[in-house]
Amino acid sequence: MSKHNKLDSDSRSFFKMLAEVIFSNPFSFDKKKIEGMLGRSISEDSDEHHYSALIPMLNQHLSQLSLKGIKSITDVSGKNDRMLLEYAYRFETYHDYVDDFDELINKQLQQGEEPVDVGFAKPLLKRLIDRGLSEQGALRNLALFYQIRRAYYFIEQTLSGDAECMRQLRHSLWNHVFTYDVRLYQDHLWDRMEDFSTLLLGETGTGKGTAAAAIGRSGLIAFDTRKGCFNVSFTKTFVAMNLSEFSENLIESELFGHRKGAFTGAIDHYKGLFERCSKHGSLFLDEIGDVSAQTQIKLLNVLQDRSYTPVGSHERRRFEGRVIAATNRSLDDLRNQGVFRDDFYYRLSSDVIEVPTLRQRLKQCPTELKQLVELLVVRLTGKQSDLLVEKIMNSFSQSLPVEYPWPGNVRELEQAVRRIIITGEYRIVEHAKTGHENWVNHMLDGEITAPELLAEYCNMLYSRTGTYEQVATITELDRRTVKKYIEMVKN
Repeated sequence: MSKHNKLDSDSRSFFKMLAEVIFSNPFSFDKKKIEGMLGRSISEDSDEHHYSALIPMLNQHLSQLSLKGIKSITDVSGKNDRMLLEYAYRFETYHDYVDDFDELINKQLQQGEEPVDVGFAKPLLKRLIDRGLSEQGALRNLALFYQIRRAYYFIEQTLSGDAECMRQLRHSLWNHVFTYDVRLYQDHLWDRMEDFSTLLLGETGTGKGTAAAAIGRSGLIAFDTRKGCFNVSFTKTFVAMNLSEFSENLIESELFGHRKGAFTGAIDHYKGLFERCSKHGSLFLDEIGDVSAQTQIKLLNVLQDRSYTPVGSHERRRFEGRVIAATNRSLDDLRNQGVFRDDFYYRLSSDVIEVPTLRQRLKQCPTELKQLVELLVVRLTGKQSDLLVEKIMNSFSQSLPVEYPWPGNVRELEQAVRRIIITGEYRIVEHAKTGHENWVNHMLDGEITAPELLAEYCNMLYSRTGTYEQVATITELDRRTVKKYIEMVKN
């Protein structure tokens, strides 16, 4: 076969447009561009995926090239033509194995921390090598295919919703994993993404942890040809910690670990979260707005130097994962108050993502409430039930005011669905949602329990002082107890 073959103009033009589509963000694709390539419209009601719609035309071009003797990227000359043909072959292979990747993801979720055997890896690698990729290039693409499919799966499945703010959230999360162009990621950043931290902002209960988990489960994981599986299960690549649950004395040990004898009670070596987080994964630090300046400095040093020292040790250890942080507090206010360090904020905020409230979502798309209830019913009962969904929606319409604001967001909705499944109804507690004067009146009228009274009191102090630590000092309660009571009011 002559190595002076070139792509014909029609194939070259199609492959260029194909590359623009397949390497762009799948949650913000240009539908008109795809329809222009197809010469037809894509129905809104069709289950046809916009990428899948390109496959028949791709197969047609590849078949025509095959008839001309072009069956591999080595059969054409010119760097640009080879690159375009490689993109086409890679997309063809990825699409043919999408169902296998989905099955692998579900098997891994069921199996847990032990990596699942990948039976389809050998034929997939062979196809890529037959198409002209090197063995190393084929392995890189296998890992990339798996990463792309996991990212799409977890972002699309766990953060569904038709509201525009949810579309934007999915768009932002994808960009955080791959950048706005997967080619930039695969050529330059695939092994450097730990330098890019993420800051998730949003009210309590909006799903910041879910968004963080979607990122954390979507890291690049290399394939082990000897074992026939990926090096690690993605179920181990996401490590989370709610910083507000630990006292200042314990946070450092939880984050960095400690050596035996480092302090009273340290009877054995302890691995902190930075050590337990693999290089393939992400460490999620929730309630980052509640940590002290001292802890902020220590975390800043880790982000800058990528190293840390366990408590009681002089051994420096390297942290290779990514950091995702979240808070429901206004960091601008905390920075203005001097509570949150500017240098720490800027090091955290390579990307800042707003997780929308349920109020925003329902304002933009009222039908999203029913969609969420349907998803929650499946999650809680294990199967679809139109009858149960109808019962829940009827209960909401009877017991909730029109345009109920859902102050507890998706977390409140999930608990409401649970309560209806158990008791058949959901009633909001008015006094827990009103101002300070009202709960005092309820107290004077004998209509509030002791835990509710303490919760309202802690919440009032928190609104004035702005920190759990100060509330704990005033009430002489443990910081974790304070947070528990405040969350009771918010939810």
